[in-house]
Amino acid sequence: MKNRTTTAIRGIDAGHETDESGATGVTAFLFRDGAAAAHMISGHASGSRELDVLSETHVSGVIHGLCFAGGSAYGLAAADGVVRALAERGIGYEAPHGLVPLVPAAIIYDLDRGRVRPDAEMGYRAARAATSSPLPEGPVGAGAGASVAKVTGTPQPAGVGSWAERQGAWTVAATAVVNASGAIRDPESARWVAGEIDPQRASFDAIPIGNTTLALIATDAALDRRQLRIAARMANAAIARTHWPAFTPFDGDIVFAVSTGDGEPGSTKTLLEVGALASWCLERAILRAVGAG
Repeated sequence: MKNRTTTAIRGIDAGHETDESGATGVTAFLFRDGAAAAHMISGHASGSRELDVLSETHVSGVIHGLCFAGGSAYGLAAADGVVRALAERGIGYEAPHGLVPLVPAAIIYDLDRGRVRPDAEMGYRAARAATSSPLPEGPVGAGAGASVAKVTGTPQPAGVGSWAERQGAWTVAATAVVNASGAIRDPESARWVAGEIDPQRASFDAIPIGNTTLALIATDAALDRRQLRIAARMANAAIARTHWPAFTPFDGDIVFAVSTGDGEPGSTKTLLEVGALASWCLERAILRAVGAG
């Protein structure tokens, strides 16, 4: 595979907008023909918008974009710009009086990095920059202000990571924005790649801020929203395997799952294969986000 990022999945474009200060940014995913979608929230301090469209009973059946941003709750405004860019492309839900692009969004906390907060214009530029080319990784877009090891060592920069794998006739990919307060571990080698390895040295004297990993898993295998919710839950295990600590009261972790596949939903075997491979891809994406992939 020449492209080992989420844009390897057919029907998905993605792009970043990074503030010139390097302190924050936006990452936008556009689904050219819409995408069935679901999500899994494991964090207890998440920041998001329009998650109801991911419900199995929502009338739309698909979403048209996804927006990740810095800026804490202020950054949710960036989704307005993604909506605008999709409308210009003619992509959206066919309402009686025109197109309505459906764009869920989620944010990380990077307010400690500066005063700049992502807005609708930044979201618009991220969406306008979206292409099917390999998605740039590192401290860019929504991950520009991300860091890790805040309570388990010297904080170090993190960012965006992405990885894709092909399985037979279909492809699975994951993108992660990693802004964890703790350490990051490579499950395959059992090596800590960011943060101290001694849990006894961790400091929890202050409430940890900036403890969120946002993830998108995507496939061109045909899965419905119920199946995607299961796949998101399976992939979520990658956060537990790579983060210490994981799922604290201050996490905002969310895993989104989308399918651009056509036709009838895949079999249970296909779902198991997609979910297992999505978890593997998310592990790789998390490691790449901290420069260890």
